[in-house]
Amino acid sequence: MALLAASAVAACAAGCAPGSSAPPAASSPQASATAVRTDAAGLGNVTLTVWDQEVRGGQAAQMEKLNAAFQAKYPNIKLNRVSRSFDDLNTTLRLALSGNEPPDVVEANNGRSSMGAFVKAGQLRPLDAYAQAYGWKSRYPESVLRYSRYSADGKLFGEGNLYGLPQVGEVVGIFYNAAKLKKLGLRPPRTWAEFETALDRAKTGGEVPLQFGNLDKWPAVHVFGTVQGRTVPPSQIGTLAFGRKGASWTTPENVKAAEQLVSWVDKGYFAKGFNGQGYDAAWQAFGKGQGVFLIAGTWLLADLRKALGADLGFMLPPGATADAAPVATGGTGLPFAITAKSPHPDAAAAYIDFITSEDAMKVLTETGNLPVADTGEQTVADGPQREVFTAFGTVTAKDGLVPYLDYATPTFADTLGAALQDLLAKKAAPRDFLATLEKDYKTFAESNG
Repeated sequence: MALLAASAVAACAAGCAPGSSAPPAASSPQASATAVRTDAAGLGNVTLTVWDQEVRGGQAAQMEKLNAAFQAKYPNIKLNRVSRSFDDLNTTLRLALSGNEPPDVVEANNGRSSMGAFVKAGQLRPLDAYAQAYGWKSRYPESVLRYSRYSADGKLFGEGNLYGLPQVGEVVGIFYNAAKLKKLGLRPPRTWAEFETALDRAKTGGEVPLQFGNLDKWPAVHVFGTVQGRTVPPSQIGTLAFGRKGASWTTPENVKAAEQLVSWVDKGYFAKGFNGQGYDAAWQAFGKGQGVFLIAGTWLLADLRKALGADLGFMLPPGATADAAPVATGGTGLPFAITAKSPHPDAAAAYIDFITSEDAMKVLTETGNLPVADTGEQTVADGPQREVFTAFGTVTAKDGLVPYLDYATPTFADTLGAALQDLLAKKAAPRDFLATLEKDYKTFAESNG
């Protein structure tokens, strides 16, 4: 995948020139809805440079279809697309936005270390005027928009100005190989205890219980978040994840979660060498039949469905009882944002509106993705895609979606990722692991006002 992404970037290098360094025209960041233009066809000849991380199968397919449709409708607007892997985009975007010729439209990670830092530096354009002009507040519920909101100084996450619009919803759940479960005499677990029993049965049956690759560090965040959601109240997870005062990492419930995660290492539930295996290598191995379960996000649906077909299943992490309220990590995919130095904000907004429209949600569905809007109105066949749509609809309807933990502070993605690698490698005890998180969280929360 990295080679493909690198090839795509190289291919674009000659023809994909960054946006002009001219000052913003047509509308200013604080412009009212009457000051923006929504007649994309009347904007003249425009070239938009778009950076995205839609590089996997279903993600790439939807972007290619929507880009082609946009250019067919608006031939005056040419798209120069640069697609990068998630990690590559995170690495290069900081440098690009600090230069004089950044892209026009970018996918920016919602977290404080990315979008929050870009907002603080004045590198992203507030989109509230466009939201009013295009009716985005009617298209998206506030529970979704909050994942792209920041105060103008970047301090408060989840409120303030709107800085992006996502295409997809996300929920981290449990993919499973139905054929392997049947072979082991098991059914999809209905409780957390049944899930752990299934992991143990898979181990004794000679299978890889839980496929996992943590070389990139961030995958463990999703696994720990899933375990944490079984013991820590959702409200506390939300406070911690949004970096607000009023919670603590060193509670008995968090200790229990960390201890349970370590116990999975001790019991051999993870794939061998998991800390040295890449994320893509892990889910691809699961797609080849190596593993009974995989804790991962719904963004892998299209690729895993292609690999496993009818053997693929998906479920929300079960609770203590079969009827327990659902709790799962998730939110939205990376929002599409407009850079502050883009000379074509009106064209950029028209593009974002197009790829998040009602018709776009249908394209997302057709390509195996999970649309963040109109999810319940999409027609999907029985099987893993319907299971994913049902899971997302259930957890959002019951307010059980909790934010990604790495949102907490500007440095928390690195802090948590490194601390989890040490925890899983048995280089740090659970309480020491949590003390590391507490120090970063408390320092930020107390200084952030």
